[in-house]
Amino acid sequence: MILLRRLLGDVLRRQRQRQGRTLREVSSSARVSLGYLSEVERGQKEASSELLSAICDALDVRMSELMREVSDELSLAELAESAASSDPVPAPVRPMLNSVSVTSVTGVPTERVTIKAPAEAVDVVAA
Repeated sequence: MILLRRLLGDVLRRQRQRQGRTLREVSSSARVSLGYLSEVERGQKEASSELLSAICDALDVRMSELMREVSDELSLAELAESAASSDPVPAPVRPMLNSVSVTSVTGVPTERVTIKAPAEAVDVVAA
């Protein structure tokens, strides 16, 4: 089972380590206890939005960037989990594309252009 708090903690730890900062420095700057920040980084505690905001401010990282990285990690974890199971994740359904060739536009000769569009979205009128 994928735990969001673990992924979030991993991303927070990587952000802190990329900056070469210690838990003590970040906890002091964020005004969060050292032990609590450590538990959040290890995925043992759920961080509130207020706490995440304080940690992001201390790390000078936008919360949206943090969440984007967590989202990417979650996607990879889901793919790995589905690959290990017998039920694969279904592929997205894409519409069938038809080719339409255009040799003139409103009576003006042009180069040959091929347009690919969903079959139901193309109306062809013969001249």
